[in-house]
Amino acid sequence: MIVVALLLGAVALWGASRLTWFAEFRDGGVRGTVLYRETGEQRATALVPLALLALAGVAGLVATGGWARRVLGVVLALAGLAAVWTGVDGVRFGGYADGLPVTQMLLGRGLAVLGGILVAAGGLAAVRTAGRSARLGAKYAAPATRKKERDPDAELWEALSEGEDPTDRRGGHSE
Repeated sequence: MIVVALLLGAVALWGASRLTWFAEFRDGGVRGTVLYRETGEQRATALVPLALLALAGVAGLVATGGWARRVLGVVLALAGLAAVWTGVDGVRFGGYADGLPVTQMLLGRGLAVLGGILVAAGGLAAVRTAGRSARLGAKYAAPATRKKERDPDAELWEALSEGEDPTDRRGGHSE
C-alpha cells in the first residue's frame, strides 16, 4: 500500500512536470502574437527531484526498519507537503485570455497536488507502520534465542562422513 502510494505519487509529480503550467500571448515581432508556454519543470523545478525522492523512498522503505524507516517517512511526508505547496502556489482560476490551455494548466497543478498528497500519505503511513513492517533481509536474520533443531537424517549422514557407524548402538567407530 505504501509502495503503491509512493509510486503513484512519483508518476503524478513527473506527469505534472511535463504539462503546461503557465501560458500567455506575447508579441513575437514579425511573427505577430505568439503563445508562450512554460512546463511544470520550467515553472516549478522541484517537481522532478521530488518525484525521484519518492522513488528512492520506495527502495529506502523496503531496505530499512525501525527508526531509519520513521525518519525516511517524515522526510517523504515533508516532500509531499512541498509538492502540494508547489502545486497551489500561484494558481489562478480566472482571468485567462481566450485560446490559452487553461485546462492543461490547471490539470498540471492538480496532478502536482495529487502527487504530493500521495507521497505525504505514503510517508505518514511509513512512520505509523515502521515497527510492524518487515525489512529487507529480515527473513534471513538468525534469531538469537532459538536453537537450531537438528535433522536426524542429516545426523546419520554426518556420522557416516566422520567414519562412524550410525547403526552401532555403542556409538563407536567401525573397523
